[in-house]
Amino acid sequence: MHPKEWAARDRERTALIFATDDRHVSYGELDDASNRVAQALRAAGLRPGDGVAVVLGNTPEFFEIYWGAMRAGLYFTPINWHLTGDEMAYIVANSDARALFAAAELAPIVAPLARETAGLRQRIAVGGTISGFDDYATMLAATAARPIADESEGSTMLYSSGTTGRPNGVRPPLPGTSLGTGVMAATAAAFQAFFEMRADDRYLCPGPLYHAAPLAFSAIQHRIGAAVVVMEKFTPEGALRSIERHRVTTSQWVPTHFNRLLSLPESVRTSFDLSSLRVAIHAAAPCPIPVKERMLAWWGPKLVEYYAGTEGGGSLIRSAEWLTHRGSVGRHWAGGTIHILDDDGHAIVEPGRDGLVYFEGPEDAEVRFRYHKDSDKTADTWRGRLFTLGDIGHLDAEAYLYLTDRKSHMIISGGVNIYPQEVEHCLVEHPAIEDIAVIGVPHEDMGEEVKAIVQLRAGFMPSPALAAEIIDWTRQRIAHFKAPRSVAFLDELPRQENGKIYKRRLRELYAEGAPV
Repeated sequence: MHPKEWAARDRERTALIFATDDRHVSYGELDDASNRVAQALRAAGLRPGDGVAVVLGNTPEFFEIYWGAMRAGLYFTPINWHLTGDEMAYIVANSDARALFAAAELAPIVAPLARETAGLRQRIAVGGTISGFDDYATMLAATAARPIADESEGSTMLYSSGTTGRPNGVRPPLPGTSLGTGVMAATAAAFQAFFEMRADDRYLCPGPLYHAAPLAFSAIQHRIGAAVVVMEKFTPEGALRSIERHRVTTSQWVPTHFNRLLSLPESVRTSFDLSSLRVAIHAAAPCPIPVKERMLAWWGPKLVEYYAGTEGGGSLIRSAEWLTHRGSVGRHWAGGTIHILDDDGHAIVEPGRDGLVYFEGPEDAEVRFRYHKDSDKTADTWRGRLFTLGDIGHLDAEAYLYLTDRKSHMIISGGVNIYPQEVEHCLVEHPAIEDIAVIGVPHEDMGEEVKAIVQLRAGFMPSPALAAEIIDWTRQRIAHFKAPRSVAFLDELPRQENGKIYKRRLRELYAEGAPV
């Protein structure tokens, strides 16, 4: 289905609840506003296949523009508002956006950005004024709340997180169907089956909508008729309060959320009624086994973990399975085959042997995703009809997938491959460590050596003695050659809201001549 159909059934049905001020938005209100956005985009000359970029927080306008773009057959590209002006300008230009919607509070960054992107036909300020931009409220007031004549399904074009370099736009083919049909109907049905979602659910979105999973899961709720409880900014206590206050039934998290929830005093964690919560989905970054064990002990068997990317693919594992396959991200979520290939593209069939993880794509090459304006990366990603997200992993004898690390994060020391994720999962159990990242740094003889960058828990102070203790602690638990040769301390690691660490920044910081 499509949210306009839910609006036709019941205009007062709740589509959105904003946790900060308890504001409710109905399906009727969302339908009217998205119609007005679609009308305005058409009036500005945007046609199916054109792009819309937004630099917005978790606001009602984000959803209005998203659904306006979806019903106008456009590509919708949300941009991380934490980026620099240059980084934003690259995405706006690279995506070929014809319209840009931006929060007025970001005017110092966005105003010069818009002047540097000549392809824009519309520049719209949301929630205030930006020099050179039109006003969003005025734009809506000047358009009619009725469907455009040529409605068709649009699509998102999301950009990779850019942890290892310039982000890439993942451009799927447009569905080319009427609203709520074809691949979008199939996707909504799959989400309902995989994640046990229902039309009467209240889904908690604790993450920023510019990330793939919060946007995708929130959009699916509107296709199935559920309500989205939106956190404008995540706080652990605020998330628990939202579950209790709004009787949240489903939710989607990343391991960083779990860490922060578990860091709350037990008296706080147990003071909220979480009995309404039926499903807690998590993904985006590897969840250390001890963290997941503690969440299961607290919330019970409600956790559903999946592995996928903006490009597609997918495995899934429920709590009961995970307890007998600790550390796995599950089996293929649609009953298909997960392939493990070596560097030469040969299939690895032995259980437990690492290789590059591949999923099956469409047989028709014309409907496969591609990286926008990057034919080399597209070619490197596909082997026939198989594609990879760039992760290293292995299957066990029951076809459960275990991720070892990103190929781009692999450390080669003395010709030996070392996967930082294994070392990180070991170190996260150290009582002094709040957060951890392991990288390779240049070494004259070995090529690279292992370095641990540590964020300490409250009450611990950096010292050479503690660094030596951390190294020795690791050597007692995993092979010596995998243990860090040096340890650095940071007040806070550069993590994104989806839990991924900006390892590129850390490698730059600790390159030759950088402090230890």
